[in-house]
Amino acid sequence: MMSAPTESAIRTALSRVQDPEIRKPITELGMVKSIDVSADGDVAITVYLTVSSCPMRSEIQTSVSTAAADVDGVRNVTVELDVMSDEQRTELRKKLRGDSGEPVIPFAQPGSMTRVYAVASGKGGVGKSSVTVNLAAALAARGLSVGVLDADIYGHSIPRMLGTDSKPTQVERMILPPISHEVKLISIAQFTTGNVPVVWRGPMLHRALQQFLADVFWGDLDILLLDLPPGTGDIAISVAQLIPTAEILVVTTPQQAAAEVAERAGAIALQTRQKVAGVIENMSWLELADGTRMDVFGSGGGQIVADRLTKSIGASVPLLGQIPLDPIIREGGDSGVPIVLSHPDSAAGTALREVADKLAVRQRGLAGMSLGIDTTRHLK
Repeated sequence: MMSAPTESAIRTALSRVQDPEIRKPITELGMVKSIDVSADGDVAITVYLTVSSCPMRSEIQTSVSTAAADVDGVRNVTVELDVMSDEQRTELRKKLRGDSGEPVIPFAQPGSMTRVYAVASGKGGVGKSSVTVNLAAALAARGLSVGVLDADIYGHSIPRMLGTDSKPTQVERMILPPISHEVKLISIAQFTTGNVPVVWRGPMLHRALQQFLADVFWGDLDILLLDLPPGTGDIAISVAQLIPTAEILVVTTPQQAAAEVAERAGAIALQTRQKVAGVIENMSWLELADGTRMDVFGSGGGQIVADRLTKSIGASVPLLGQIPLDPIIREGGDSGVPIVLSHPDSAAGTALREVADKLAVRQRGLAGMSLGIDTTRHLK
C-alpha cells in the first residue's frame, strides 16, 4: 500500500503555488495557516487570504488543491480559506516593502534596476495609449516583468485596452495592482465609478502620480511604462521630479503639424535633464490589398522629430520604428487584446514587437551609478 504523504511533502508542493497578485510563493508570504494529513491520505489545508474581499480567492483555492493533489499518496484534498489579521497584514507589508514609515518610490532609488519609459506625445489622437499597451504586452510576452501606470488621469484608457475591469487589492497602505496579459497595471479608472470624469488641479495630479508610484507594490519590474497625457503639463513635470531617470518615448504621426507638436514633448528633456529614448511614428501608412501603401497622414514626420531632437538635445535620438495603420489595433483596444498578441505577425504587430525588442535588449543594471567604493584607498 502507498504510504500517506508527509506534511513536509505537502508544504513543498505548496511552495510552487504563487499568489496571483503578489507573484510570490504562498508559503513565503505566510499564507498557509495549517496542513493536516490523515493516515488514509486525506489532506486538509487552510490558507490565509490577505483580505476578505480578495478577488483571486477561487484561483488560489484551485491552485492549492491541484498542487496538493499531485503529491504521491494524497487521496482527497479540502481547502478552506481564512483571512489574515491586522498584525499578519502588517508583517506581510513589511516583508514586501520593508519597515519604512512612509512609502518610497522604488524606481527613484539609487539601486533601482527598472527601466522606466514615459510615453509622451505633443497632442492627442496619435495612438500613444495603443502604442503603450502593445509595447507592454510584447515585452511581457518576451518573459520580462512589466508594469503600466496610466498617468493620463483625465483621459485614462489603459484598463480597457488591456482587457480588465479588476480592482486593486489594498493591504494596509500597500496596493496590489491587477494583472492582465502578464502586465501589472494601475489607473485612476480603477478607483472611480462608471465613467465619472476626474476634475483635479495640478497638486492633486502630482499626489495621485506619487501614490501610484510609491503605494503600489510593483515587485521587481524589468520595465515600467507610464502613459502620459498629451503635452508638457503637470504630469510630465511631476514624472521628471519623482523619477529623474525616466526616459522619454515620443509618439507622433507622420503629419508635419503633429511632428512639430511632438518635438515639443521631447524637447522638455532639455529642461528636465531626462534622456529621450527614441521616437515612434504611428499610423505611418495604410497597406492596401494590392500591396501598395497609402500615406494617409503624409510621411517623414517621425524621422524629422528624431533628427530635430538629436540636434537640439545634442545626443542621438533614434527613430525606433514606424507602425502602419491597421483596424485590428483599434479592435484590440476595444476588446482588450493587443494586436501583438492577437495578430503578432501582422505588419503592425511585427513593427510593434520590433520596437519592443529594441527596448528589451537595453541594459538593465547599475551602469553609471556610484558603487560607493573608495578607489583612492585601493590605488595607493
